[in-house]
Parts: sequence; structure tokens; C-alpha cells
Amino acid sequence: MDFTLNDNGCKMNINGCYHNSARKLSVYDWMCDLPDTVKDTDFVEVQFKNTRKGFYLNSTHIALKKGDMVAVESTPGHDIGEVTLVGKLVLNQMQKSNINFEKFEIKRVYRKAKQTDIDKYNESKALEQDTMIRSRQIAERLGLNMKIGDVEYQGDGNKAIFYYIAEERVDFRQLIKVLADTFHVRIEMKQIGARQEAGRIGGIGPCGRELCCASWMSNFVSVSTSAARYQDISLNPQKLAGQCAKLKCCINFEASTYIDAQKDFPSKEIQLETLDATWYHFKTDVFKREMTYSSAPNMAANLVTISVDRAKEVIALNKNGEKPERLELKGDGGKEAAPIDFNNVVGQDSLTRFDKDKKRNKNRNNRRDDRRNKREAKGNENRNNGQEKTERKDNGHRNNRPRNDRRNNNQNKGNKPQKPNNEKNNN
Repeated sequence: MDFTLNDNGCKMNINGCYHNSARKLSVYDWMCDLPDTVKDTDFVEVQFKNTRKGFYLNSTHIALKKGDMVAVESTPGHDIGEVTLVGKLVLNQMQKSNINFEKFEIKRVYRKAKQTDIDKYNESKALEQDTMIRSRQIAERLGLNMKIGDVEYQGDGNKAIFYYIAEERVDFRQLIKVLADTFHVRIEMKQIGARQEAGRIGGIGPCGRELCCASWMSNFVSVSTSAARYQDISLNPQKLAGQCAKLKCCINFEASTYIDAQKDFPSKEIQLETLDATWYHFKTDVFKREMTYSSAPNMAANLVTISVDRAKEVIALNKNGEKPERLELKGDGGKEAAPIDFNNVVGQDSLTRFDKDKKRNKNRNNRRDDRRNKREAKGNENRNNGQEKTERKDNGHRNNRPRNDRRNNNQNKGNKPQKPNNEKNNN
């Protein structure tokens, strides 16, 4: 099997078995090495700009494969898109999109795109950015409370789709007239939500992966903060909000698992009474089935972690009017004092395998520094001794000078200038 690396990913042979990273909402064709599945249906999946997709009937049985640019039926004229899926998986994608074949308007694939079609397609795409900026200015001038997030031209340049976001109903009839007179194309307005806009723009989430709405999600359900409470996630708006400024869709992914795991947990509002204190719920570890209680209602004080079964037992005793001596069982010194550290159970390398090498290098550096300091101290000491020797030699030469020279020097030092006597007399 030959593999070739190109802009679209890693393909197998000519048909390609790859995750098309250049397109949003791409599908991994895991049946590409089964050529008979291509004949199961004449429908093909065609993708346009960003997340817009459509299913078209290849009625003329053109030999199509993934990556082919085709001209498809549109209203009016034709549109240019890329074939992203062929074969049996197309039916699965249509079923996933809840397409009813009785009501579905079947559109056809005209032909493979010619060079003239590609040139016209590229010319139309080059106008989208400028059109979006000018349309925003027009909407602002008309005083409409809406945001135009994206503009998509049809492949033949006869129609433009304006995607907008609005929190309330907008009367854009006047806007359509102005846009049609300005750009001389047929205007279609589509309202999308904040999540759909984030999917069309794309990006990287805080998890380091591509946004779910841009990679695989097509149906969006409402997300509430109760799902975060069930999972004991901090209700910090900056951490809970995604790039669309709404609650992250991934909060719902594991919510059902947490809800099922907490079905037999006692209520967090129930207080536990013992002979020594009243205990208030502080936190819950769902998968360890442990609950932590504090002796103060609004702060962490004297925290004690007990199992869910023990919490139920204490609640049952309190209902019968009994109070246990201690919250934890006798002989159980509290489970918060038994931290669980890293266990190398699969023979992996230790997480601290480089610490000893660092320590050895540190000791080696310290010894080298000590030797350097000793050499510098010895050099300074030698220099000081040399200076003392030279001073002694200079003093010796000074003392060995002739006695007459010393006498003359002493006389010169003692002869100080005196004031003339006639000045005293004048005074």
C-alpha cells in the first residue's frame, strides 16, 4: 500500500483514506479500502465554505473520488464544491443529519469543475472579505442590531449568502434592497448562533485540540450550569465559557456519567450530627465515593473524609435521634491522611528519573566552584605577599642612602619660610 503526504493529509492509493484536515467537519473514511462500497449509492457529500455541506445525486455516474471539485445544482445557477465523501458512508451521514428522503429536495451533480469554473470560483471568493466589511457598515448605517459574521459567494458569482447573528428579531428587508443594489447579486440571509459562528471560524480550544464545533459537532444542545455543578467544576465564567462566549459544549459530555454515579449519594444539604460537633458538606469525590465534611459551615475547618456508606450510616443514626461519638469509624484515622502517590504499575520510567543526575551535576559544579575560589584566594594571597616584599625592599633602599643626603633632606624639611622682621617693626 502506497502512502503519499499532501496538503489534505495521508492518503492511501488514489481514493484516499484520510482525515481531511483542510476542511471542517471532515469524516474519516474507514471503508476506503473496500471498493465495492462505492457502488452502494449514487449520492456524494459535497462541502463548500467552512461547515456548509450538501448531499447530491450523481445521476450521470461520473467517476468521482474524494478531493474532486464539482459543479452542482443550485438556485439559481450552479455552485462549486469539493467531494469529501463517496460510497456507503454517505448514507450514514445522511441518516446522522436526519434527512427524510420523502421531503428531501434532491439536487444533481452536473460535472467535474472545468478550469473556467475554477477561475470564476476564485474570483468570487476574492470578493467575500470586502463584501463582509461593506455590509457591516451598511447594517450599522441602517441602525440594525445585528452582526454579519461571514459572507459566502456562490461558485458562479450569481448569489451571496450573508450569515448574521442577532439576539432579537431583525427586519432586514431594507438591508436586502441596499445590498442587492450595492453588490448586484442575489441576496440570501441566514441567521446562525454563536456556536455555529465559532464552528465556521474555527480555532483551538483550551484542551489543545481543534474546536468540537469545527471538527465533528453538527447538532448543538443547550448547556446549563447544573451540568458543571454535578461534576464539581468551579463556576468561573472565564473557565466555563468557550470561544463563542457561551458555556462549553464539552461540559455535557460527561454529565450523564456523573449523574448516574451520584444517584445513591446523600444530599449535600444534610448536616451530620456527632457528640463533638456538627458537620457540613465541603466536597465530594464522585469516583472514589468519598465525601468530605467540615466543622464550619462557610470555611474549611477540621476536614474529615468518609465514605458514602459511612455518611448514610450517620444520617440514619441522626434520624433515630442518636449521635455517634466520632464522624469517622473507630480505627479509621481519616482518609485525607493517606495521600496516593504515583505508582509505577506498568514498568514506566520514574517521573523523577532525572533528579539524581541533576544533583550529581550540581555537586560537580559546587566542587568546581570551590576549586576556583581556592585558586583565586591563593593568587590574592601571593599578590599581597609580593606587595609586602617590594615595600620592604623600597624601605631598605631608602635607609641605605648616604648620611649626608639624609641630613640635607632633614634640613630642607626643617627650614620653614619666616616673615621678615621689618614687617613686625612696621606693625
